[in-house]
Amino acid sequence: MPGSGKSTVGRSLARRLAVPFHDSDHRLEQRLGCSIREFFEREGEARFRDLEHEVLAELVAATEPAVIATGGGAVLREANRLLLRGGPRVVYLHSSPEELWRRLRHDTQRPLLQVTDPQGRLRSLFAERDPLYREVAEFVIETGRPSVPTLVNMVVMQLDLAGLLPLR
Repeated sequence: MPGSGKSTVGRSLARRLAVPFHDSDHRLEQRLGCSIREFFEREGEARFRDLEHEVLAELVAATEPAVIATGGGAVLREANRLLLRGGPRVVYLHSSPEELWRRLRHDTQRPLLQVTDPQGRLRSLFAERDPLYREVAEFVIETGRPSVPTLVNMVVMQLDLAGLLPLR
C-alpha cells in the first residue's frame, strides 16, 4: 500500500543484506522522464500500469539477488502477480488503513490520493489490494509503528528462519 514503507524499509534491507536496491516507481519515473503524478494526469492509469508491468518484468528477471520495492498497485494486474509468484521472495509490509492515513495525510504527490476523501480512498484501496498482496506474499510483516531498523530485523529474521540467508 502507499505509505507502508516499501522504499524506506527496502533500501535499509538492501544495505543490511549487501545487495542492490531497486524501486520500480523510481525506475519508471526515470523511463518516463516525469513524475508518476504527471504521467497519470496526462496518460491515465491504464497506460501507467502497462509501463509498470514492463519495469517489474525487467527487475524480476535479473539474476543477481536484490531488494525490489514495487509500486503499491503492481498487484492489480494478474500478469504482475504471476511474475511475483514466479520466483522472487515477496514480503508484504502490512499496515492498516488508519496507520497509512496517519503517515500520508499531508502527502500531495500520490495521484490516487488526490481526491475529496483520501482517507476513504485508502480504505477502498486496502479492501481491494490486501487480498492480492496476501496472494503473492511469502511473508507478511505487520508494520504498525516500529522503527525502520526494527522492521528490517523482522524481515531478516523471517528470511533466516526460512533458510534463505545468505541470499542465493
